[in-house]
Amino acid sequence: MDERKRQSKVVTALTAARLYYLQDKTMDVIARELDVSRSSVSRLLSYAREVGLVDIRITSPLEHAGELEQELHDRLHVVAHVVPMPESVTEVERLERVALTAGRLLTQIIESNMVVGLAWGSTISAVSRELGQKETRGTTIVQLNGAGNTLTSGVEYSSEILQRFGSAFGAQVQQFPVPAFFDDPRTREAMWRERSTLRVLDLQAKMDLAVFSVGSPSAEVPSRVYVGGYLGRDDYRSLRDDHAIGDVATVFFRVDGSWKDIAVNARATGPGLDRLRRVARRFCIVAGAQKLPSLRAAIGAGLVTDVVLDEGLARQLAEG
Repeated sequence: MDERKRQSKVVTALTAARLYYLQDKTMDVIARELDVSRSSVSRLLSYAREVGLVDIRITSPLEHAGELEQELHDRLHVVAHVVPMPESVTEVERLERVALTAGRLLTQIIESNMVVGLAWGSTISAVSRELGQKETRGTTIVQLNGAGNTLTSGVEYSSEILQRFGSAFGAQVQQFPVPAFFDDPRTREAMWRERSTLRVLDLQAKMDLAVFSVGSPSAEVPSRVYVGGYLGRDDYRSLRDDHAIGDVATVFFRVDGSWKDIAVNARATGPGLDRLRRVARRFCIVAGAQKLPSLRAAIGAGLVTDVVLDEGLARQLAEG
C-alpha cells in the first residue's frame, strides 16, 4: 500500500473509531455517514485496533490526529479535537455530539489536586451531562462568573452544572454567588474588596484548567447570556457601539481580541481575559458555524489552548 493510500485509510479508520468509541454510534449509522458497507466499518475498526489508533483512548500515529487537527495546530497553535459529523445534522444534535466528545476528553484530563474553573452556559451545561465517573482527591471545581440577573438568582442553573462536574470527579464545588453583571461598576469594585469574594477570586487565580465556550448572539443554539435576561436594550446598544462580537464567561471581546475598554465589561463578573490567559490549560468547547467569528477572535487573542469543535466549524476555521 503506497503512503497516500495508507494515510487515507488511517484517517477513515480514525473517523470510524471516534464515531464508534467516543460518540456511541452504531456500525449501521457509521456506514451511512462514511458511505461504506457495514462490513467495511467492521474492518476499519479492526484496523484501528491493530495499528494502535484505539487503545483505552482513541489516539493517532500523528502528533494530533487527523488532517484538520494537524492543520489547526500548525496554523493556530491549538490542540484541536475535531468531532466528525455529516452536514445534515441539526444544530441541537451537533451540540450533543460535540458535548459528548468533550465530556469524554475532560474525564481523561481532570486529575486529583487540580483547580478547574468553569464558565456556565448552554454548551457547558450539555457537556456536564456527558461526563464519565472518575474519582479524584483534592480537586476543586470553581465557578468563573456570577449567574444572577433581574429575573433569577441564577444559583439553581449554575449550581446544577457545577454539581454534575463535582459528582463526576468527587470534587469540592465552589460557587460564585454574585450577579453576572452589576448595575454599577462601583458596586463591583466594592464587592471585589470583600473577603468572601476575594476567597473565590484567589481560588480562580490558582486554576490549572479553565473550561468554557464562546458566546455568540447569532448562534442557532443560543448562548444563555444572550437569551436568559442578562442583557437589556441599553446593553445590546453598548455592545454594538463597542463592536463586541462574543464573550468568554460574560467578558466581551472584539474581533481583534481587545476587551478592556468595552463598557459592559466594567460591570461583568467573569475573569479578565489577561487573567484567563495565565491559566496553563484553557479548554474551549464550540459547536456551530455561527460561532466562527468569536472562536477565531478568542484563539487569536491567545485565550484557547485546546478546542473541541464540530467538523464543519473546524473546516471553516482552517480556511482562515
